[in-house]
Amino acid sequence: IDVFLARSLLEKLYLFQYPIRPASMTYDDVTHLSAKIKPKQQKVELEMAIDTLNPNYCRSKGEQIALNVDGTCTDETSTYSSKLMDKQTFSSSQAASNVSRYAAAVYKKGELHLTPLHGILQLRPSFTYLDKADAKHREREAANEGGDSSQDEAEDDVKQITVRFSRPETEQARQRRVQSYEFLQKRQAEEHWIHLHYYGLKDSRSEHERQYLFSQGHGLAENTELIKSPSEYLMMLMPPSIEEENDKPMAPSNVLSMAQLRTLPLADQIKILMKNVKVMPFANLMSLLGSGTDSTAVLRCIQQVAMLVQGNWVVKSDVLYPKDTSSPHSGVPAEVLCRGRDFVMWKFTQDRWVVRKEVAAVTKLCPEDVKDFLEHMSVARINKGWEFMLPYDEDFVKKHPDIVQRQHMLWMGIQAKLEKVYNLLKDHLTPKKQEAQSGHPLMVSGEQRVNMAKAKVKQNYGQLEKEFQKQKTEMKSNDTSAKMDVSKIHIKEEPVSDEEPMDTSVYESMNNGIVNGLHAEENSMDSLNGHLPGGCIDRVAQELKAFVSSTFKKQFVLTLSELKRLFNLHLASLPPGHTLFSGISDKMLQDMVLDTGCKQILVPFPPQTAASPDELKVYALWEAGDTYDQHRQVLLEIFSKNYRVRRNVIQNQLSQECGEDLNKQEVDRVLKVSFYSVVGLIQL
Repeated sequence: IDVFLARSLLEKLYLFQYPIRPASMTYDDVTHLSAKIKPKQQKVELEMAIDTLNPNYCRSKGEQIALNVDGTCTDETSTYSSKLMDKQTFSSSQAASNVSRYAAAVYKKGELHLTPLHGILQLRPSFTYLDKADAKHREREAANEGGDSSQDEAEDDVKQITVRFSRPETEQARQRRVQSYEFLQKRQAEEHWIHLHYYGLKDSRSEHERQYLFSQGHGLAENTELIKSPSEYLMMLMPPSIEEENDKPMAPSNVLSMAQLRTLPLADQIKILMKNVKVMPFANLMSLLGSGTDSTAVLRCIQQVAMLVQGNWVVKSDVLYPKDTSSPHSGVPAEVLCRGRDFVMWKFTQDRWVVRKEVAAVTKLCPEDVKDFLEHMSVARINKGWEFMLPYDEDFVKKHPDIVQRQHMLWMGIQAKLEKVYNLLKDHLTPKKQEAQSGHPLMVSGEQRVNMAKAKVKQNYGQLEKEFQKQKTEMKSNDTSAKMDVSKIHIKEEPVSDEEPMDTSVYESMNNGIVNGLHAEENSMDSLNGHLPGGCIDRVAQELKAFVSSTFKKQFVLTLSELKRLFNLHLASLPPGHTLFSGISDKMLQDMVLDTGCKQILVPFPPQTAASPDELKVYALWEAGDTYDQHRQVLLEIFSKNYRVRRNVIQNQLSQECGEDLNKQEVDRVLKVSFYSVVGLIQL
């Protein structure tokens, strides 16, 4: 297809984009009443007729609008002379700041004729008639309020004014004034409208002007711009827009694509990666930097922004906390934060585990700052502490012993500084369980863990089986006894996979403890499929019963969810290797609650409640031996029938059952004592 460039309408052709028209308006020859343009601003206003006879036109609304705009008087200045809103004005705005890459094309007889567009304008309804209606309304109100005023009243309104002489305008002030919004609006208002005449689609003048869309001469001499190579032709047709490239939104400061990253110097690439990732093995860093990167250069750069911890690289503290910055939590200066974070990093060079309380006690920093330090390089483990997030990188340590030695010397210097600043004791300087860390004992594969667990099970299986048979025989012979230890029965009768143990399982601590050398003792009793040796069962039952009894004496009513939360807090306060770490299931905990004299209250919660199943299980101490036992039992009976009860109903029921005339304060005291812990669940 031959392409021709038409020049006749080169700077005169505009593209109008009309809005979606309403049913009462058609964009045809009849509807265009008038048009005007401001060429410099490329601003157009079109006045178009509305079909008032259309069934979709609301005549009463049109009359009301005309009355509000023009009032009752009709003259030459009226907007709607027919006393009916029969026309609407459309005002334009620029759809694109640069339209040099757009053209109008006409295809005819195998030829494509292009005419560049001078502007693309979007037409939108203009509501200036509403401003006119508001102005007339304000004039009428001012006239009504003013009334007939006397000369004396006019003299009273005279006010003293102060005359000031303006100072000479500076060049900076003039530039600010020229660039201000008010000045630009004033300049735009000063440009005069040029009134246009609209020619319809079928008008002879329109037919004549339409011929200018075709190139007037087909000779190559008149179209020298098109004697170009294909690439040059496309560049002329669609030139790159510099303004649009500048207007592209910048990405956030903390977001950088890999393509942009690899355009930076190697040192900057490594610094940005380490600042965002914070902990990374050397192999992962090399894969991110791309193929062909010199590992020697990477090692030279990484030591400037990171330190070696357990064979992995951790970003330096002064990179995360630059000079003259402070903590967002406590406002502590960056120097103090760097010392505290260096202490955490140094602790991880000594052991895989760090206790948060110990760090806070030494550094004297707020808990939020300490938590940030730990989250940078470790993961929290329930009832154990914070574990370094990556395994020991033994491959890097073997391949680069010189780097490891240099980093060790740096850590020795940091340790000396920390000793002076924090007055560290020998307990802080000596890593835990050094005798178990000869070589690199931190690395234990999953297969080794499984083999260790199997070997331990085989050793204890015979003893466990004998103990189980003995316990079973005793239970059968004493099944009529009312005081049999409930915990023993349910532990032995409980199927292996019936209940999932809570987060206090020592099987997990066996894995982590053996691998990492913390919180695991050789003589600790492990939970094996829910079965424990007989002596350990007695100790666990006694400890669990003591906890449940003391808890319900403090809080008489508890949900299972709240009881489990309190139990986890209790476990956190116990020393490592305690008997309660042997795996307490939900079923065992509930059975022990019932065995201590508590009862489950079947509160009829609504079916659409958002509470979890553990929150719907409510347990209460039936007899505590205090003066409120009878009152508490009455309340529990009430709530077993309805989950929401009015206070006056409770007061009346207590008075009837207890034979006492309780006032409001006494009822509140009973409720507070009995239902304090579930006040958010059982609504009064």
